[in-house]
Parts: sequence; C-alpha cells; structure tokens
Amino acid sequence: MQLEELIVKVSRLPASRQQEVMDFVMFLEQRYGKHEQADWSEQHFRAMSLEQAMRGLEDEPDVYCEDDLKERWQ
Repeated sequence: MQLEELIVKVSRLPASRQQEVMDFVMFLEQRYGKHEQADWSEQHFRAMSLEQAMRGLEDEPDVYCEDDLKERWQ
C-alpha cells in the first residue's frame, strides 16, 4: 500500500477512527522504534537467539550432579 492511498483512506474515516489509527501508529513506533531494523547481522541474530534460549535457566533446579555427566562404559 502506498502512502498516498493510506492518507486517502484514513481521511475518509470519522475523526474518532482517525485518532484510533494515530494511536495504533504511536503504538507501533513505541514497540518497534521509529525505524524498524530488519537488517540484522548474523552476530546480532546469534547473540539474541542464545540469550532467548538461555533465558530462565538460572532459575531451574539442579537435578543433575557431575557424576551424571560422566560417560560410563560397561
């Protein structure tokens, strides 16, 4: 959708609905920033992925001891 088309469609709405559109745009700006950063470097993506994968692990109970980690051959 082009900006001009969006302006035309929003201008047809009643003032209260135009305010809703403005509120939504402000919400998107707060959530994603003024300029959405879609160009992530591989390093940024890996750091974020690892951070998300490890999130909350410090709160996990210790259910294994060091002996559980040793490989045993019979």
